[in-house]
Order: sequence, then structure tokens, then C-alpha cells
Amino acid sequence: MSIAFRTRIPVLLVCAWLPAAAVARVGEAEVREGPRGGPCFTITPREERLGTPDFQAIIVWEGARPVWKMAMPRERTFPLTFGMCVPYGGRVASLPRTASTPLAPGRVYSLRIEARPGANGRAASSYEARFCLARQHDGSAVVHQIWNGEREGRRMYGCLPPD
Repeated sequence: MSIAFRTRIPVLLVCAWLPAAAVARVGEAEVREGPRGGPCFTITPREERLGTPDFQAIIVWEGARPVWKMAMPRERTFPLTFGMCVPYGGRVASLPRTASTPLAPGRVYSLRIEARPGANGRAASSYEARFCLARQHDGSAVVHQIWNGEREGRRMYGCLPPD
């Protein structure tokens, strides 16, 4: 038996033992203004093209502090598509949820959507995004997604009004 062949077998065995979670892909979530105001959460169109996941849970944090969480019971789920958007605070009566903390303008929040792979195995097991309620000159606030690679700058990712 050649040395190259003997080396490949242990490497292949180690790779086969790696847990699936170690290689799980994290997809991109999208945060947008909901139909009743405030943020709502979904996956990006690109992620939907890779596969429609089955919704499992949503968690929103401010720093390390969770401000809202909603989870589906194991026996219930629904496919999460770009066209569907889950509102902050879970104002959908049929979904279990925890009480939500009011979101404040000018603060950065993190979002994580947990999912089960749907019919297509290319769907991610979770989706993440950052967002804020961007302050406007008139005192109102609009939902603003902070995209990957965006720099903080003087306006804190666009969350603060221009001078």
C-alpha cells in the first residue's frame, strides 16, 4: 500500500466525523419596514434562490441583551420566503412569542433567524443581519439595514441624522 493512500484514509475518516454544525452556512437576513410600521424580518432574494428554509425561531439583540424572541413549536413550521416578513414583536396572533422591548432610534440591533432546511438542502441553518431605526430630521425613525462591510462612520452606519 502506498504512503499517499495510507495518508488519505485517516484524513477522509476525520472529515466524515466532523459534525454538520461545524460546516453549517449562515445566510443573509433582510430587515425592512413592515406593513404596519416597525421592522419585519425575512431572507434575501438571493437566499431564497438557494432554497426556502422552514422557519424555526427569531432572536433580536441589542448588544448581548435579547430584546425579543419568538420560536415555533417543533411540530409547527412554515416556509420562509422573501415575500413573507415576520414583524418585530410577533404581532401574528397564531405564533408563540415573548414580550418585546420597544426599539429605540439610533441603536444598533442584531437579528438571527433560525431555520430548518426545507425541501432544498442548500438553504442555510440560520440567517443574520444588523439594523437600526434611523433618526430623521422631523423626529421620526425609519428601519435601516446595516449591510455587511458597511463602516460605522460619524452617522453610526446611517442610524443618526446628518448634521
